[in-house]
Amino acid sequence: MALQVSESDQIKQFKEFLGTYNKVTENCFMDCVKDFTTRDVKPEESSCSESCLQKYLKMTQRISMRFQEYHIQQNEALAAKAGLLGQPR
Repeated sequence: MALQVSESDQIKQFKEFLGTYNKVTENCFMDCVKDFTTRDVKPEESSCSESCLQKYLKMTQRISMRFQEYHIQQNEALAAKAGLLGQPR
């Protein structure tokens, strides 16, 4: 049973990854690619797409860090509240 849950979680995570990947790819493509008269990727399009991806990665990293900080603060607040509630008066 644990193996099935693990596989199910892995499939879910992979689907989420693909959805995110597709969204980032589409957004960066729409922002950066302007000339469809040639098959070649122009240097400005390439640098724009690289900057777009870097910006997205930095944003997700920052959001993740802030979420962790918030989660730690919430846990500390709950622990302090539980400590105060658990003490006899």
